[in-house]
Amino acid sequence: MADSEKKNQAPEKEAASSNIYQADFLVIGSGIAGLSFALKASYYSDVLIITKKENYESNTNYAQGGIASVMDPSDTFDSHVEDTLVCGAGLCRREAVEVLVREGPDRVRELINWGVRFTRSQKDPDRLSLGREGGHSQRRIVRADDLTGHEVERALLEELKSRRNVHFFEDHVAVDLITRPTGGDYRRRCLGAFALERHTGRIKAFLARVTFLASGGCGRVYLHTTNPSIATGDGIAMAYRAGARVANLEFIQFHPTALYHHDDERAFLISEAVRGEGAILRKISGETFMERYHTMGCLAPRDVVARAIDREMKLSGDKHVLLDLSSIGTERIRRRFPNITAECLKRGLDITKEPIPVVPSAHYVCGGVTTNVHAQTTIEALLAAGETACTGVHGANRLASNSLLEALVFANRAVGRAILLIDRFAQETIDPASYQLGKVVTAQYDGVFISHSREILRMTMWDYV
Repeated sequence: MADSEKKNQAPEKEAASSNIYQADFLVIGSGIAGLSFALKASYYSDVLIITKKENYESNTNYAQGGIASVMDPSDTFDSHVEDTLVCGAGLCRREAVEVLVREGPDRVRELINWGVRFTRSQKDPDRLSLGREGGHSQRRIVRADDLTGHEVERALLEELKSRRNVHFFEDHVAVDLITRPTGGDYRRRCLGAFALERHTGRIKAFLARVTFLASGGCGRVYLHTTNPSIATGDGIAMAYRAGARVANLEFIQFHPTALYHHDDERAFLISEAVRGEGAILRKISGETFMERYHTMGCLAPRDVVARAIDREMKLSGDKHVLLDLSSIGTERIRRRFPNITAECLKRGLDITKEPIPVVPSAHYVCGGVTTNVHAQTTIEALLAAGETACTGVHGANRLASNSLLEALVFANRAVGRAILLIDRFAQETIDPASYQLGKVVTAQYDGVFISHSREILRMTMWDYV
């Protein structure tokens, strides 16, 4: 058991079963959406957090580029909104985009107050250093060098350690939502979730007045992906089985530049910020090509760049293209992209002297569990945010670095809705005795069959979807 779980372990409900836990708030997932929600909800009542991972394993942690937000006086909300709508191919929900953009700066300042160490301007340490990425008309990417997600999670976890009413359950896999029929505007109401404790095989019940679903995306259903092993779409599947509406799951965004390397289980991401600083895409022959596909060239939106690379690879028969950083300069590369430089060196590639071989890789699901602008799903008392949710912000294609911002903004809004729900259900009780639990995992399951089926699924998705 990790130290954070020992310190923040919730007491079991002895009256019913040692496998039953209760609190006002249940959070499923511990990326930026789940952690920021838990932090704010803890001001009001107890919080239980179910997470597959230990500490930093999540898509948040691997987010290199940063958080897109209007932080410079020369930038405007209208510009950020327009960039998002254009990138989303006309399928964004404008109301959600407006909420995202206008509330974004306050969420960034909140992170700073929680101790996130964003990169500062060398010329003026009082100002943030703002980067630019594909699809953005302005420099508006707030970052912590090229490890923004890791730094954000570090600060949130540090802040949560002081909250005695936040209880972590690591290495627990949520299995199914607990729901019951209800009246009014909803067909069903969520009462929590069942989860599997992986090392014992025990199923536990986590009962709550409000459940916040923030379990991330589903990139691991593809053969080549930048996502960690835990990104298997569990939350979306659970919500769908429980009757929640889902949308836009056909819009899977492929990151255009993942490092081409056969030995990695998870493709190493080469941030769009590298192109934002001046790197150029070339065919293996040395010829540039992006100018033929978009007026913004290498700074075109992700979907355009990914499709262009894919087409050039198919036309030439090459297995990858090249990302040429020579125009950036050796010292600037090392200063601006220390993590990418180090990770490539581990693989025998010195990016200050040679181009990076890159290919598109499954990266982000733009759809998910449908919510309104207050993070409410179509199941009462079930809220969702982050990559699990479909707020309508991304449309058919996510604008670079809008994902961490979306998680922060809508997790914040979810807290406001959750507090109202807690007040509404304050006098209601949930009887733990109603939930019969058992052991569902045995040593006799067919691991070979499961592994084989998983690989067939990933290959099928890669080849045909």
